[in-house]
Amino acid sequence: MRPIAAVRSPSGAKMRDHVRMTEVSSLTGRLLVATPALADPNFDRAVVLLLDHDEEGSLGVVLNRPTPVGVGDVLEPWASLAGEPGVVFQGGPVSLDSALGVAVIPGFEGASPSSQLRSSRGDPLGWRRVYGAIGLVDLEAPPELLAAALGSLRIFAGYAGWGPGQLEDELTDGAWYVVESEPGDVSSPDPGSLWRAVLRRQRSELAMVATYPDDPSLN
Repeated sequence: MRPIAAVRSPSGAKMRDHVRMTEVSSLTGRLLVATPALADPNFDRAVVLLLDHDEEGSLGVVLNRPTPVGVGDVLEPWASLAGEPGVVFQGGPVSLDSALGVAVIPGFEGASPSSQLRSSRGDPLGWRRVYGAIGLVDLEAPPELLAAALGSLRIFAGYAGWGPGQLEDELTDGAWYVVESEPGDVSSPDPGSLWRAVLRRQRSELAMVATYPDDPSLN
């Protein structure tokens, strides 16, 4: 991180079944999609990409909270590489004075760039794989190290964090749906529609939740 300047939900029984099906050793790389029942305004209709999840807690970024601040206003060297809309996204309520870069490098595992441009883990220098083709960018690194390989880049101010067991409790309480992520989720050009789009592509009753009205009183 670096500093920067300024329809109905599934029933309780079905939700518990959904939680059990998604209880794996780690949910890193998956999406948390806020259920209509989630009351926290920080996460209303939020889609969170989990960057880390283990027994010590969880960390992720909200993918659908663009701010009015342009990337060029705070991280000018990276502005030309950021996808549209080229603004900073609010990744969550924690550490809003810090920035995270999340980037997709398509097919990096099958590529064979010069060994001088790879880390000891085989990742391109300046990028650390999180899940599949999605990884974290070292924003202190020269952008030109990654420019040729990047498929997309998002800059996030702050992040969402959970202590040990906290996320699991929220899942049991029905606050989140857990679904698979796709690389395009990170760079959606229309983040305002991402919540509905992610739910709509599910092959289950979750697809019906995408029709849930913005104003529940209209349901």
